[in-house]
Amino acid sequence: MTDLKGRTALITGAAKGLGLAIAKGLAARGGHVVIHGRSQAALDSAAAELAAEGLAVSTFAADLADEDATAQALDALLARHPRIDILVNNAGLRDRRPLDALDRAAFRALLEVNLVAPFDLVRRLARHIPDGGRIVNITSIAGSIARAGDPGYIATKGGLEALTRALAAEFGPRGITVNAVAPGFFATEANAGLVADPGIAGMLAQRTSIGRWGVPDELVGAVAFLCSPEAAYVTGVTLPVDGGYLAHF
Repeated sequence: MTDLKGRTALITGAAKGLGLAIAKGLAARGGHVVIHGRSQAALDSAAAELAAEGLAVSTFAADLADEDATAQALDALLARHPRIDILVNNAGLRDRRPLDALDRAAFRALLEVNLVAPFDLVRRLARHIPDGGRIVNITSIAGSIARAGDPGYIATKGGLEALTRALAAEFGPRGITVNAVAPGFFATEANAGLVADPGIAGMLAQRTSIGRWGVPDELVGAVAFLCSPEAAYVTGVTLPVDGGYLAHF
């Protein structure tokens, strides 16, 4: 198991789902995790869950779509944790609407959370990430492929992949690696309705090599590797964790 002792990791969107699984995984490897979310109550519940397992955790509440509020909350966080060794940009917004139903305001809202917020966090944290630090962006296989009826999400996740490459070039001289992990179909709370749909289960049985939904813990290893010293020469890449969806005919 990768050793992250002595490292502080900030994971956005970590009160539940994939973000919480990532936080648990990094904390289990010895890191101190700072879990982010919009609701302090939800964060307190998640933090209690981690603390009950003997894991080191603190919280960071902010609405990433609100620039001023995020800046103030980040200042308070950095007063407590002046060094952030690992940043995992996991928070995301989903608005699955076709082109004719997605207006400019809705598209901008997706951009703010899915692309502008990760950029802004990296920009603000740059001097607090030590040389050799790690940045991991959680994108989606939707950043590499497309289907009708979901242009906003697909565009923002594709943009986050491109931002990953750009930031890898920016931070390379400092030995800070910047990579992305692209989940496929994962059975999270947000996808509960889809998980219950036998039609989607049947599609995944035919469309993926593994033949099923992924579970959140199955994303953790990829993220932990990219956060580890073993990944020091890996940067600017997007790693799909999708059960073979992109590879399968």
